[in-house]
Amino acid sequence: MAYDHIEAHLSGEPYRTLLTDGRHDWFGDVGRESGGMDAGPDPHAQLLAALGTCTAITVKMYAARKGWPLDDVRVRLAYAPDHKDGDARIERRVEFVGALDTEQRSRLLAIANACPVHKLLTGQIAIATTLTE
Repeated sequence: MAYDHIEAHLSGEPYRTLLTDGRHDWFGDVGRESGGMDAGPDPHAQLLAALGTCTAITVKMYAARKGWPLDDVRVRLAYAPDHKDGDARIERRVEFVGALDTEQRSRLLAIANACPVHKLLTGQIAIATTLTE
């Protein structure tokens, strides 16, 4: 499903942010060490969660279409900013649980790298910001 909008609204706590896509509501925040209430994942964690979710779902869908015995997909992610040149690195470790052969595992790893959020993050992104009244 394509989303045409996500709304973020500061909800009265220092940095707790109500997020909605029109069907689901959730909170984002920052930790107490940053002045927040730790009421939800911080923005970096939410970005990693999007990549992890997309990776697991994309791999599972592919394996299901192929009829492969994939019982579980476990994705661990870590964000490592590089403050020297402004670049950042995301470490992603993927585990496939099931009676898969080497060729199937290799193909699923390639599919993990083709999930839509991975493509978005590794492609060029233009963000157009406008002020509204």
